Amino acid sequence: MLKPELTIVEFHKRLMGREFSAEEAARFFIKRIDDLDGEIGAFLEVWREEAIEQAKETDREIAAGGEIGILKGVPIAVKDNMLVKGKESTGGSKILKGHKAQYDATAVRKLTAAGAVLLGRTNMDEFAMGSSTENSAWQITHNPRDKTRVPGGTSGGSAAAVAADMAVAALGSDTGGSIRQPASFCGVVGFRPAYGAVSRYGLMAAASSFDQIGPITKTVEDAAIIFEAIAGKDMFDATSVEGRYRDVTDYSSEMARGFTIGIPAELWNEEKNAFKGTDERTAEQMKIARDIFTKAGVKFKMVSIPSIRFALPAYYIAIFAEESSNLARFDGLRYGAAAERKTLLELYEKSRGEGFGPEVKRRIILGTFVLSAGFYDAYYGKAQAARRIIKRDAERALKEVDVMLMPTAPTPAFKIGEKIDDPLEMYYGDIFTVLPSLTGQPALSLPVEPVGGPRTGLPVGFQLIGTAGRETNLFNLGRFYEDLNK
Repeated sequence: MLKPELTIVEFHKRLMGREFSAEEAARFFIKRIDDLDGEIGAFLEVWREEAIEQAKETDREIAAGGEIGILKGVPIAVKDNMLVKGKESTGGSKILKGHKAQYDATAVRKLTAAGAVLLGRTNMDEFAMGSSTENSAWQITHNPRDKTRVPGGTSGGSAAAVAADMAVAALGSDTGGSIRQPASFCGVVGFRPAYGAVSRYGLMAAASSFDQIGPITKTVEDAAIIFEAIAGKDMFDATSVEGRYRDVTDYSSEMARGFTIGIPAELWNEEKNAFKGTDERTAEQMKIARDIFTKAGVKFKMVSIPSIRFALPAYYIAIFAEESSNLARFDGLRYGAAAERKTLLELYEKSRGEGFGPEVKRRIILGTFVLSAGFYDAYYGKAQAARRIIKRDAERALKEVDVMLMPTAPTPAFKIGEKIDDPLEMYYGDIFTVLPSLTGQPALSLPVEPVGGPRTGLPVGFQLIGTAGRETNLFNLGRFYEDLNK
């Protein structure tokens, strides 16, 4: 029997047990979208006919006795900044209204090659700039756990789709926390791979030296399954790297039990026995997570990252610069519909003025400023120097422990409209997520309370930060925590 709470593992088991067909599953989740998404606003477009046809192909392969991988038939949603051939891809922006992709993003191609069924594209902050999915040009997405609150951003639509059981899993992208923070706000699992582990080919660039595609799922095991499917070197992305990604789904509770978890001393308030800057609920939930690990024999150790206090300002200066440069290509000529204008300058001004939203314009202005003559060395140059020091300090800290732990966000999901007029307050919400973004390390966010378990309030997530090439440590420890917290 079909049920909305299915994980990838459960879906595969029941599909192979002939409890339902892939077509029945596709129709089931499409109906859930039709029934629920009017209030949530997670999807911008649902690919009904294509999804059902993909599912039918899976059923034909099963009937023929072919080899059926674990992702065959699994209904998955895709963030609107990833290209799907023949489908509209807008990056949440008016300037790309009507733009249709000419090819598949590599991560999308790998998922469809594995047999996943693509349900549709999900809402996001415009060009992946924001922290709440309120900056979309098309609609505001609501948090399924409390519809008066944001789902987080910029992958808020993907996180909301998974949290509301409108998709078994989803793809998101993470620049400074855009997978992990919405996963935390919506009470699901989000994984940011190490930089280069997943090809960015076909992903609309926000900040090119930070962006990464990753999964949003209901369990850590599901995140590992999708990561294994989409990871690896890609000839179309020179920043992608070879890695040992074939063993990430292996699990050893004994190995996890012997891990040592580091807590950055600079983020810790000894007097309050809590992370600095967190609200009362987040501090309480972090204590619960640490207690669960400690009772199972996992050790904690304070580590030092002296330069971490520069992480947030260095991050924002660097991404503003990269975002303003990347957005220069959207001039009304090559992408989007260009209206009739008298001069080329007027065309640029009108296309960009009317096509971009307030947050995107703010970042273009700030990015142009930090890259301008006379300010480049004072701002962008110093931010890049700080980034190198932060990376060095974080790598030293991780040599002392297996992984590091910290909150994903300083608070649970906030009310819709609460911070939209205060960009500094919105930016501060990334205080814990930007470290692995700056250093290129992998990070896994998982909810303190188990997915599908008793709900005692707004979700709170914690993140485990590891070393590139040792993603198995994160997945092992994450699955161990889930087992302990069942």
